[in-house]
Amino acid sequence: MAKINEDLQRERDKCTFKIAELTTLIDGGRDRTDARREREKVLLSRTKDLDGVPEEYLSHKEKYERAVKNSVILFGLVRQMQEEGKTSVTDYRDVITALLASAQTRDGSPLGVHYIMFMPAILNQGTEEQQAQWMPRAWNSSIIGTYAQISRREKMISCDVHASIASPDIIFGEKGDAIIDDDDDDHTELGHGTFVRGLETTATYDPSTKEFVLNSPTLTSYKWWPGGLGHTVNYCIVVAQLYTKGQCHGIHSFILQVRDEETHEPLPGIKVGDIGAKLGLNSVNNGFVGLDNVRIPRNQMLMKHAQVLEDGTYVKSKNSKLIYGAMVFVRVVIVFDMVNYLSKASTIAVRYSAVRRQCHTKEGEPETQILDYITQQHKVFISIATAHALRVTANKLWDTFNTVTEELGGGNLNRLPELHALACCLKAVSTADTANCVERCRLACGGHGYMHSSNLPLTYGLVTAACTYEGENTVLLLQTARFLVKTWQNVDTAKLTPTVEYLKNTRSKGFIEKWQNSTECIIKGFQIVAVGKISSSVDHMQQRISNGMALENAWNMTSVQLVSAAEAHCRVIILSIFYEVMNKAMATVSPELRRVLQKLVELYCVYWALEKVGDLLQYAPIAQSDIREMKSWYEDILVELRPNVVGLVDAFDIRDGILHSTLGAYDGRVYERLMEEALKSPLNAEPVNQSFHKYLKPFMQGKL
Repeated sequence: MAKINEDLQRERDKCTFKIAELTTLIDGGRDRTDARREREKVLLSRTKDLDGVPEEYLSHKEKYERAVKNSVILFGLVRQMQEEGKTSVTDYRDVITALLASAQTRDGSPLGVHYIMFMPAILNQGTEEQQAQWMPRAWNSSIIGTYAQISRREKMISCDVHASIASPDIIFGEKGDAIIDDDDDDHTELGHGTFVRGLETTATYDPSTKEFVLNSPTLTSYKWWPGGLGHTVNYCIVVAQLYTKGQCHGIHSFILQVRDEETHEPLPGIKVGDIGAKLGLNSVNNGFVGLDNVRIPRNQMLMKHAQVLEDGTYVKSKNSKLIYGAMVFVRVVIVFDMVNYLSKASTIAVRYSAVRRQCHTKEGEPETQILDYITQQHKVFISIATAHALRVTANKLWDTFNTVTEELGGGNLNRLPELHALACCLKAVSTADTANCVERCRLACGGHGYMHSSNLPLTYGLVTAACTYEGENTVLLLQTARFLVKTWQNVDTAKLTPTVEYLKNTRSKGFIEKWQNSTECIIKGFQIVAVGKISSSVDHMQQRISNGMALENAWNMTSVQLVSAAEAHCRVIILSIFYEVMNKAMATVSPELRRVLQKLVELYCVYWALEKVGDLLQYAPIAQSDIREMKSWYEDILVELRPNVVGLVDAFDIRDGILHSTLGAYDGRVYERLMEEALKSPLNAEPVNQSFHKYLKPFMQGKL
């Protein structure tokens, strides 16, 4: 191993806690740490020669071809490890998350959607017979699929439902479906996304042949964006408006073969391809598909919840909510993804800041480590705290998802709206916060952070993409707002589910009598803010309706307030969970680590209190003197965390082969690695580029 940079080593020497102890806490136990490290060791040892020419020098076509090669090797290793007993299906989330965050798939994988959407969709929506038919082939990758989605909610809305309601006091329909903006997903078809009733793809049942006929009647009805659809998959779950016996029954899911299993040629009636280069995720092979009278057997409609009988009779789902319960899984994965990206970005920024020296603060002394500047600490430290806050919140969301899924199996649907609202706002806030933090980390690395080899530009492209895929964030927050509005309208009479119990408690107990600068008071302050914003939004909307405005227009006019209310609610959730979980963890760790964890919790709470100080001033009894004290408190926390900050990112335990950064490697050889990467540029393969003789020399000699 190369000699470690002296500045970086000094940082590690002064760390006051045992790094391994925090790593174990992050992983959830020593056995999980060992299992993760073993997976990484196997994957990296067998894929160390995959990289070749740095990806940024490849064409779009070359990036895709390398991604297919690397993904086949990586996911093949997972299958092999599972067969050898080194991992199991119960490790599914951990393994897939780790793979999608690995260096070899750092710009996305064309096989990713197969594992995180295609197979879960079959499990969630397919009958036992359909699961038996399709899952073994999907699991061993003898078929590869994607998901041309309409919505994670997959609501069974009929084509002629009118978006209007009788009572302005009811924001949800009788079955709990949202009335306005009746979808929460983003790009589904080329011309439609969040408007379910505008979905144009059709599936018409032909009882004479017992087949569905699938059609894309217009250019705007082409499916657009599904990962892997361009040139990778041979199957696709397509969502279309179901027609049988002359009646439309709304959107349903169908398994469609798009390419021949042997030749991989597109099948008759199917126009399919790649949608082109993007800001990031250029290895994902996002695609389009158009359908022209494509026939599929009746049993390729996923019929776990609703069925079409052989004669064309439609059997309605017992409860439309069942069809989207387990699909929250995708948004759970996204939150975990954000934790991975943020852990990487903060590791890169902190290690670089320890190595980089800039300016003299005192004459005659060496230049100062930029990590010593409070402004640098302000840019970077919040990313570490945010990674921890989102990690424990994601774990809580995962536990809630599993609990609610079990309840669904027993017919208990009480917490499904809560789970949906929780997944929506956590996906939105976690992706937005991560994008902001990654950009702060990039800026904290100065010009070198702009280099592709730092891995920060690519990481930023990936996390900003997450702000729009699987539900555009504004639309998702409006979905959470619907749940909050309905909850608020029944706050005095209904039994509230766990994540909104604070609404009733805060309403009944009133405001804080006197502000105190403590984490507990900050959390209470955010609860008051959320209650105030939700209540104000409802009041404004109902006032508009009372003045004669249609509900749809009243909702639209109040939507900025509603988004803000949903975000405030999500802040309460993250702050509360972070505080509660870390307090429990602190009771089990060493005193040295306990002090550091306490400071991380304080940092996160105080940072957001200062960021949202305007809201606190509006709704909570906080004074200017309290804010001045809070600013000093925040600065003191930065100083107290400073000696341990390298240890904190080391505890993320990210191997160099996964971090893939010239600025953030464990040994701190920043400048040597930057030069090594620069020399890999194809332009440096020869001393004189041909363009000199062809263009520059004639130009310089005036011979053009």
